[in-house]
Amino acid sequence: MLFENIKLAFSAMRGSKMRTALSLLGIVIGVASVVAILTIGQSASQSITESIAVGGLDMVTVYPSYGQRSTGIFNEEFSDMLLRDVEGLEVVLPQNNSNAQIRNGQESMNASVSGVLADYGNILNLEYTDGEFFSNMDNINRRQVVVLGSSIAEELFPDQTAVGSYVSIFRNQAKSYLVVGVLEAKDATFNLSYDNTVFIPYNTYGQRFVRTTGVGAYVIKVREGFDTIEVSDRVTEYLDGIVGTDGYNLFSPASLAEMANQITGTFSAFLAAIAAISLLVGGIGIMNIMLVSVAERTKEIGIRKALGASPNVIRGQFISEALTLTILGGILGVALGSLLSFAVTNLMDWTLHLSYASFILAMGFSMFVGVFFGWYPAMKASRLDPIDALNYE
Repeated sequence: MLFENIKLAFSAMRGSKMRTALSLLGIVIGVASVVAILTIGQSASQSITESIAVGGLDMVTVYPSYGQRSTGIFNEEFSDMLLRDVEGLEVVLPQNNSNAQIRNGQESMNASVSGVLADYGNILNLEYTDGEFFSNMDNINRRQVVVLGSSIAEELFPDQTAVGSYVSIFRNQAKSYLVVGVLEAKDATFNLSYDNTVFIPYNTYGQRFVRTTGVGAYVIKVREGFDTIEVSDRVTEYLDGIVGTDGYNLFSPASLAEMANQITGTFSAFLAAIAAISLLVGGIGIMNIMLVSVAERTKEIGIRKALGASPNVIRGQFISEALTLTILGGILGVALGSLLSFAVTNLMDWTLHLSYASFILAMGFSMFVGVFFGWYPAMKASRLDPIDALNYE
């Protein structure tokens, strides 16, 4: 019976191609809009997350305020305190930062100078185009060695290999540093890359470069199996109890990614809800074509009823036609929405992440529209009096 109803539905659609095409158009546009908006939104969220992940989604950085750096609380021992008192931390690395001029011969540029421990490269999974990160012995012996960001290496060494050469770093006075590594270029989205940064050993920084015993930042890696945002909250609570809310700033790429994804998801859902209105408009078109179909086939309905067709059979026939129409429109809409998503993500240079949930949502909603708006015409057809239907002109 169902197969026969579907055949009748396609026969009816072929009988009025233009009207069917116009009715399908509303469903196709509605489904395509929902699929495209949700898929593009998901692709945007994933691309944002991938960009933010340059800084490490399992990393948290604490920046003591300038007023707290002279109190003696934020020192190297504070790293051990954090590691001991806050659950979920794998390692806490002290770090110092400042700006300086880097020069090689006649080439020079301003850059960020970071004094870090030798483990920093492994903890942040830094990758190199040449050389490697400095060693722990380089830090212990306060050697003047440096790892260059990709932009700095390209600027200072346009025609030669940087590793094995020397650069001068100007602060209060110029000092010569041996280049031991060059970092790979990273996307600078959200300023999380190190293309314009040079790294020197932590002890070299504090005793030969700036001469300080304070710590400018603590780079924290969250232990595997722990949620970064929850651990960030624990660190925040711990620091609030020690120095208050104004004594530090905390940055977590995971929190930033979550916030960006929430904003993108909310905006996409809002736009998808607006796009779904076109599905309702398409549903009105379905009801219109079904009412016209009932009027045109009144005699046919009368004949079928006279031959013993029950109201349920007649109702099922017209609901099947409405469903067939909306399912066909839904399939075409999913295909069109996927093509639009591919075009937009390709244009924006994002990675396409198909939203299969949007396929199910859009198809399910279009089928609901078919049943909802096909019900009244189907009921009207099933209630026709056979004698009146046979005498209908």
